[in-house]
Amino acid sequence: MIFESITELGLSGVYAIRFRRHLDKRGYFVETFRKSQFRVPPLDRHFVGSEFLQCNESFSLAGTIRGLHFQWNPAMGKLVRTVHGHMVDLVADIRPDSATVGKIIAHDMPESRESLEWIWVPPGFAHGNFFLADTRIEYMCTGEHNPECEAGISPFAADLDWGACDSAIKDAFEALRRTELITDKDRQAMSVREWLADSRTRNFRSREPEPV
Repeated sequence: MIFESITELGLSGVYAIRFRRHLDKRGYFVETFRKSQFRVPPLDRHFVGSEFLQCNESFSLAGTIRGLHFQWNPAMGKLVRTVHGHMVDLVADIRPDSATVGKIIAHDMPESRESLEWIWVPPGFAHGNFFLADTRIEYMCTGEHNPECEAGISPFAADLDWGACDSAIKDAFEALRRTELITDKDRQAMSVREWLADSRTRNFRSREPEPV
């Protein structure tokens, strides 16, 4: 398992991690994850001492939008990949003391025969995706799901900052604005302003408090 590239995606700590598949006339072989290989800079500060506690698989029809979801108690980081189809992954910074709070990135992750790509979404970020084909994805989580400690930002919130996103990807998202393949819970979730006024933001600080 040899990394082809490790790329930070415009939000501190969010990485695209790509490596080659071993191809031959029969097809391909790939290790989808080996923990020791993730103990290299800059990933080591996220994965040394971390443990994946839950692995999920999701299938979505073309035109589906999911998210933007986040959880505290326990905080949850996610390692996400496309197994089959075409996903665009969405990550928004919701940490109230972050310089990039309210900023969203959209990372295009179509299925590829030649390489495999993960996106690492650390705790402290809201996560979602939309799908340009019928798609199956897999994601590993550093915390177990706790429905009592989760909330969401609407992907349609007018105060999300899409300025760092590729215009073609943003246009593909806008084309789905009237989709019925989104839950009411996700569509009607909070705006960034509503979230920043919520007392639960104390669980999402980007920096440790100064010593007294």
